[in-house]
Order: sequence, then structure tokens, then C-alpha cells
Amino acid sequence: MSDIKLGIVGLGRLGRTHAMNIAKHIPGATLTAACSIVEEELEFARVELGVEETYLTYEEMVDSPNVDAVCIVSPSGFHTEQIRLAIEKGLHVFSEKPLGLEIEDIQKTVEIINDHPEQIFQIGFMRRFDESYQYAKEKVDNGELGELTVIRCYGIDPSSGLKSFVKFAGASNSGGLFADMSIHDIDLVRWFSGKEIKRVWALGKNAAYPELDEVNELETGAAMMQLEDKTIAMLVAGRNAAHGYHVETELIGTKGMLRIAAIPEKNLVSVFNEHGMVRPTSQHFPERFKEAFINEMKEFIACIKEKRQPSVNAFDGLQGTKVATALQKSIDTNEIVDVTSIESIRS
Repeated sequence: MSDIKLGIVGLGRLGRTHAMNIAKHIPGATLTAACSIVEEELEFARVELGVEETYLTYEEMVDSPNVDAVCIVSPSGFHTEQIRLAIEKGLHVFSEKPLGLEIEDIQKTVEIINDHPEQIFQIGFMRRFDESYQYAKEKVDNGELGELTVIRCYGIDPSSGLKSFVKFAGASNSGGLFADMSIHDIDLVRWFSGKEIKRVWALGKNAAYPELDEVNELETGAAMMQLEDKTIAMLVAGRNAAHGYHVETELIGTKGMLRIAAIPEKNLVSVFNEHGMVRPTSQHFPERFKEAFINEMKEFIACIKEKRQPSVNAFDGLQGTKVATALQKSIDTNEIVDVTSIESIRS
């Protein structure tokens, strides 16, 4: 089978990561088109990646006869509309999280995806494709931890990006801390447990930048969640890790426990100097999950070629956003929120 021809929309930091992976690291795929409203980003695609077709509008790109599939890495508010248009054009779709910002709109999009089973759709929950997380999942599925009782997740961005986020939050809608960041941890809770999240209670605090209160955004948040089988899950999300990019997951069961990346190590090097013994840490998500991003895109291409749907799908995106929306509602109301109540609520 000839290479799958991909078009990408969005060439910010994550978009560039996907674009470079497709162009250089994904066998059986060719990056044939790129779309951005920023000419500088299109120039990068042409000069650095050899992309032949560049577009200022997504509508033009999905009409190209040289595009078999799209990789959507645009701002979150555009995802659902762009997914639907690509599906209606007969294209396969990889979309970054979240699936969208409004539950009703996401449900409509999931229905359209489900109405086209011959087209592949994959949501970008890359942690499922990380070697360490896959190893832990195997341990859980083999029963080595016994019955899960507690799942604890940390997801904290580096402090270096906080000031620029404050500026962004004043002009745009990120979807909120839980939809923007904890969506990965929410997915991990569902993936490891095989259960849905039933009730949530969330708290938040803005310390370094209290002005985030004015735009209903959070610098740091925490949540308690109860799953349908009464398993407990705890989340800590934030944008202010002084040491770098911190992602950590702990699973506790009746027979044992495990931790993934308790120290967010960059590599296996230990530095001994006047500061003592220092272990370098990952500074951003493209560094920590470099291989996971490659692996998830390899899976997307394999699914297209083998005509099978990925294990991570639109329903996972919908459920993740429902939980994130429930967490935001809990922040807004200071109450415990039943996730089923989110069915018809717009985020």
C-alpha cells in the first residue's frame, strides 16, 4: 500500500512536534499539506519539512486530492467543526485532545464519527502509548496489583510557561485547567481502571497570578473523584512546577502499588557538584513524551492501512470532557458533582 498522505492544521509547539514526527519518523506516511493562519509557520513546513501544499484555510486543505487523512492540532474550540468537515470529506482523522469544549457539540461529532465506521478516528491521548504507562497497564491487567483502590495523578506544567499562559487566558478560552491539562489524567484513570468516573469534587487556588481569578482560570487545581465501583482517584493539576514538566501517576491495589515517574527524570545521568547530587528533569511535554507521540501516530497510520479502529477513540474523548466539565462545575459551585448531570450542560 502506498504512503498515507496527511495534512496538518495547527503548527504551534504541539503541531510542530506532530508535523516533524510525520515528516521524519512515521513509516508509511507522508506530510503533504499544512494549514495555519501564521505565514511563518507555513514557511517552516515548506523549508524545514518539505511540505509541498500550504494553506491559510482548513476548508481548502481538506479539499486537496493529495490528502487522505488530517492531523488536527488547532485551538480546542475548532476541533469538533474540523473533525466533522474532514469526516464528511471522506478523510481519516487524528485529533488532539480535547475533542471539543461543549458536550452537546461533542456528542453530535461522535455521532457523525460513528456513522462513518470505514473512516479511522483517533484521539490524541498519547500517554497510553508511553512505554512506562504500557508496562504499568500490563501489570494492572495481569492482576499483579490486585483490585485497584486508589489512583493518584499529578500533571503540572513548568513555571516558565505560566506568564505566557496568563496573557493567553486574558484573550482566549483554554477550556479550563481540567479540560486543558487534567484530561490526560482523567483518561488514564478510566484506562487503568476500566471504569467510568461517577462523582467529583474540585478545588483551586491562584497564588502566583491572582488575576487569573478574573478570567475564571486556575493556576493550580486538585480533585477527588469516585469511580462507579467506588475506587478513589485524586488529581493535582497546575501550571507552576519550578523544576520542569512534572507528570506522575500512582496506582494502589490490594496486592501492591506502583508509581510512574515519581521523579520526572530527563535521562539516567546523575550530576555531582557543589549542589550535591542532581538528577536532570524533563522541561516540557515534547521531551517527556517524545516516543509516545511517535508511537500514537504510528498506530494511527497502521489502523488506516489495516482498516481497524484504534483502541482510543471518540467515546474516550467525550467521557474525558464530561469529567473535566464536571470538575469545572465543582469549582464554580463548590459542590460535589455527579458526572451524569453533565449530559446536557454546556461547558
